[in-house]
Amino acid sequence: MARLSDGVAPIGAGGALRAEAMPAAGAGARPTALLPTSQLIRISAYWLGLTAIDAAVGLFIGFRLAYSDIKGDMGLGAATAFVTIGGAVVGILVQPTVGSISDYTVSRWGRRKPFIVFGSLLDLVFLLGIAVSNTLVSITAFVILLQFSTNTARGPFQGYVPDLVAEKQVGTASGLVGMMQVIGNITGFLLASLAAAAGNLPVALFAVAIVELVTMLSVVLRVGVGLPPKPRRGRSWWSIARETWGADILRERSYVWLVASRLFFMVAGGILFAYSVAYLKYTYGYEADEAGAIYIVLLAVVGVGNVVAVMPASRLSDRIGRKPVIYVASMIGAVGVGITALAPAVPIAIFGAGLYGAASGTFLAVDWALMTDIIPRSSAGRYMGLSNVATGSATMLAAAVGGLVLDAATAVAGSAAGPRAAFLAAVGLYGVAALLLRPVVEPRRREVPKATVDTEFQPV
Repeated sequence: MARLSDGVAPIGAGGALRAEAMPAAGAGARPTALLPTSQLIRISAYWLGLTAIDAAVGLFIGFRLAYSDIKGDMGLGAATAFVTIGGAVVGILVQPTVGSISDYTVSRWGRRKPFIVFGSLLDLVFLLGIAVSNTLVSITAFVILLQFSTNTARGPFQGYVPDLVAEKQVGTASGLVGMMQVIGNITGFLLASLAAAAGNLPVALFAVAIVELVTMLSVVLRVGVGLPPKPRRGRSWWSIARETWGADILRERSYVWLVASRLFFMVAGGILFAYSVAYLKYTYGYEADEAGAIYIVLLAVVGVGNVVAVMPASRLSDRIGRKPVIYVASMIGAVGVGITALAPAVPIAIFGAGLYGAASGTFLAVDWALMTDIIPRSSAGRYMGLSNVATGSATMLAAAVGGLVLDAATAVAGSAAGPRAAFLAAVGLYGVAALLLRPVVEPRRREVPKATVDTEFQPV
């Protein structure tokens, strides 16, 4: 029997696809067999759990800093940056490195699943730590640990779509990834908002821990192993880890520009969510329970915008290309955040947030597909992990850039003006994201060879 490290596709119960449908890892080609819809959904499902954690923890931190004395004498922007920067740096380093290591990993579970299980179980421990922490330092420490664990799972998991999905299904799979991220964000924000309104924030973190566990098991138990690993050829794991950050990545110019564009787009949206609680408190004067209730309405509107946009954007990008759709998303995002920044009343601010939701849903559906189109397939863990440097950096930069602007505007014009100024800064960042997308060379849409649904797709 051939070893996985020989580059031969596994067959039968231990593999994801028939041998003729799944190329060797080193070939860099996509599988040709179409997956059943149920498998596309399961491949994407774990994003729901991961993004639910991101959303719930972010909002948990926002409420703790705005409505308690835990930050001491620090300004709100500085305290937010203090809590988030360390974790963001850890995520930036861990996710692509572990993703690259997973490209070479040999196990009976395949090259991705061991990391997903290990990272998810650690997530449960560190979420509990955040929930019971009562000092700024302890919350920050557990946020850093959570970023280590969740990115240990996230880096390898990102390789699943390039591993398993035929070219003809990339648009659909990307749309489902976007949809699961939308649902995950809604789930996390809703749980945290309800917990805040009920005066029991830690309950939200216990709930999202359960959500992640369920979605992790769905993937691990019901999704195949994917491509076989790349051969190590005697190289050490340290050498492979260092390879992640090799300068050869700069030769993929379209990839580098797309990662930069993704970074600025996500920083813009990150500012809106990082300081939305501060916006409700300082600009409109709401107390914690009132802000939690209003946040639920705002979240519902953003969620509707997300859901309405995701699948149509995915299908449209298959017809006219990915880049034009991302340009439209940048424009709508800038308009929506601008309306929220300048809104004279909460209902108008919520309308602007709905436009932001449509832009975010469009971007989530299409950016993933474009990234999948242009990366080298055999190193999907490395490249998809590095692409998420933008996601990890966005949290840090949104907190830092938005916080600096907020604190500066507060010092000059008062606390009510601070969040508005931070949101206006986000408008400009959407423009930067659009400019950075221009050098990206999008692969030409072409006729995909006929593929058949793989009725023998089996989990491990």
